[in-house]
Amino acid sequence: MSWFPYVRQDLTQQPSTVPPPFEATGHNRIYSSPPSSADFPNAPPDFKPPSLVDLACTPLGSGSGRVSPVSFVTLQEQRCVLSWFLSWGAIQRQQFLEDLINKAVPGKVCSLLEQLTTMQVKDRLPNIFECQLRLWTQWFESWTEEERNAFINCLEERDPIFVAHFYRGVAGTAGRD
Repeated sequence: MSWFPYVRQDLTQQPSTVPPPFEATGHNRIYSSPPSSADFPNAPPDFKPPSLVDLACTPLGSGSGRVSPVSFVTLQEQRCVLSWFLSWGAIQRQQFLEDLINKAVPGKVCSLLEQLTTMQVKDRLPNIFECQLRLWTQWFESWTEEERNAFINCLEERDPIFVAHFYRGVAGTAGRD
């Protein structure tokens, strides 16, 4: 079975059958031709998407002229995490803060008992926030120290109070083993 029956045909021949016209079947729509802009709802008149400079996790928006050591891939990952962060509520940001502190000073924050509770088997699918945290962890582990510092600097530009809590949390681990 081919997902695209017309692709299998010889490209020099015209299809012998015409695909069905536009049909609405439940939540699925089948288009006989590519959808046009009229098929999609308009954005609200006051909607303004963030610019790349607004989401930049580098000194792009700061005007410092300094070149950041962040790679292109890491920059895209950091922009993604920043966009998630800006949409999270207070409880999600608190969980992210705890995770960030744990990553900054591994082994000093969580006890063994707390680690065991995170390993429990759940009978439900993860929610979007949990999936975002998993991706965040994968990306963070691949970043260099300079890239991690650039991300913290970006967070500080967007939410200095959050980063102050982060620094306070890291300082609070001093002397722990």
